[in-house]
Amino acid sequence: MAGATSLNLWGILSESKRIIDAHSRHFLALSVIFLLPLSFSIIVSPFLFPLLSPHQSQNTHLQLSSQTLTLTPFSLPLILFLLSLPLFSLCALASITHSVFHGFFGRPVKLPSALLSIPPSLPRLILTTFLSHFLLFSLSLPLPFLLLRLSLASPLILTASTLLLLALLLALLYLRVSWSLAPVIVVAESTWGLQPLRRSASLVSGMTPVAASSFLFFASLQALLLWTAFLLRSDGWAWKDWAFITQIVLTSTLLMILMLYRAAADTVLYMYCKAVHGELAVDIAQEFAWQYVCLPFDDGKVPHVVSVVHV
Repeated sequence: MAGATSLNLWGILSESKRIIDAHSRHFLALSVIFLLPLSFSIIVSPFLFPLLSPHQSQNTHLQLSSQTLTLTPFSLPLILFLLSLPLFSLCALASITHSVFHGFFGRPVKLPSALLSIPPSLPRLILTTFLSHFLLFSLSLPLPFLLLRLSLASPLILTASTLLLLALLLALLYLRVSWSLAPVIVVAESTWGLQPLRRSASLVSGMTPVAASSFLFFASLQALLLWTAFLLRSDGWAWKDWAFITQIVLTSTLLMILMLYRAAADTVLYMYCKAVHGELAVDIAQEFAWQYVCLPFDDGKVPHVVSVVHV
């Protein structure tokens, strides 16, 4: 663990970079296993959806025969593709969080240990992620109604709807920032459901500006990168263009790096929030307690603490 570090966005990014650089091959392996397929799938999704949609297969079938087609809302390859995205994301989140958490304390970071941390964390991550998204979705249901009211000509209704819309958006953003540490808590503290959401809100309460800046920083960069990548959308013959393929590879790699640093930054932010609330000192004492031996030479005196150095 590093020494004194600023409790701001730059400090979080610096500490995240330090941990990743110290175990570069480990995080590269995790990124290649989980994040690279995820980022590549997201980047090429505008091109894959037409190929995996049932309409494409129906058109192909029409060219081969004139039999009656069975209309289905989704095709099996498309469903499998959509399910694989959150699965890869949560597996990456579990393994990277586990690795950064151990790397923060200077523990050995091993690839088998990171992979073995996925099975116990994955069900809890799925349930907690579903619950948090369901709550945010439920709270955002009035948004279409408020947007519809904005089209009305009455100045009073327009002003009231605008204020309510802004208040709702700020409330959703506040909840999203307050719950940003929930996945880390699920992995680090083995909890799930509402408990990590409440725990995250409690930890972030003293670090809301830092948590908000971290969330907005990575969200804006990822949104900008995805917007740039989707501008590359073209016809199917673009796959034969080397410039187009190079752009796909570069944007996928950049998105992979952003995802890696975002997961690492959330874990570091979790440790910083614990430090602000006075919990990190206890963890450090428990972490390194086995390296010290107390020798009470005389009763009634303060024990001498001797550091045990392993050669």
